[in-house]
Amino acid sequence: MRNPEATSPSPIDRLQPRTRLLATLAALVLATVAHTPAVLAVALAAAALLVMLARLPWADLRHRLLHVEGFMIILLALLPFTVPGRPVFEVGPFVATSEGLTRALTVIVKVNFCVLTVFALLGSLDPVRIGQAAATLGLPSKFVTLFLSTTRYVSVFREEADRLAEAMRARAFRPRSNLHTWRTFGNLAGTMVVRSLERARRVDEAMRCRGFAGATQPAPPQPAGEFDIAFASIFLGAVVGLLVVEFAA
Repeated sequence: MRNPEATSPSPIDRLQPRTRLLATLAALVLATVAHTPAVLAVALAAAALLVMLARLPWADLRHRLLHVEGFMIILLALLPFTVPGRPVFEVGPFVATSEGLTRALTVIVKVNFCVLTVFALLGSLDPVRIGQAAATLGLPSKFVTLFLSTTRYVSVFREEADRLAEAMRARAFRPRSNLHTWRTFGNLAGTMVVRSLERARRVDEAMRCRGFAGATQPAPPQPAGEFDIAFASIFLGAVVGLLVVEFAA
């Protein structure tokens, strides 16, 4: 979502969707392979720079990071006590190890790097443009069709679940820790499955009536501009350089 205060497109917005998707995939590969603290620190700083270049609303980033950091706090609290290694401190019968702390911090940096990169490069793209970019990069058409259908109908199924939940509240249902509550939630899940199958069948019939042949036809790719080539060269060069440092360490 673009920042309404931005008066001109950001440098990231000037890039073609396939360039942004390719850069995101390269960054995720780096996050998977890298373990060296220096490499991870540079990668995290670069991701923060991308966020500033994207000029996206900080409120959206804060909302996403709050969800992520909640899981990271749990990881930081548990992982040091479950990885064997050199003891650092004790909490009652539990012993935290240096190796556990290192692994927890590594995971936290990696996750934040991925969140910042995906937010900066893909945060202002709608799912349709992401799907079309994936198709132009050679991903299977069935995968692209599944992605587009999923992003389109997740909100529909969420609205259906909200309507069912509202109907339950209208009938004075209040969740409690008893057998009736669990039985009701089971009935809700079963109803959602049945209605989802019925809706999927209707959507499939409607798409076939409109000539759908089982795969979405991608839009013809546009030739890469000079800015895309320069950005991709710098970005991929930086990723390769960090990978070289990682394997040389």
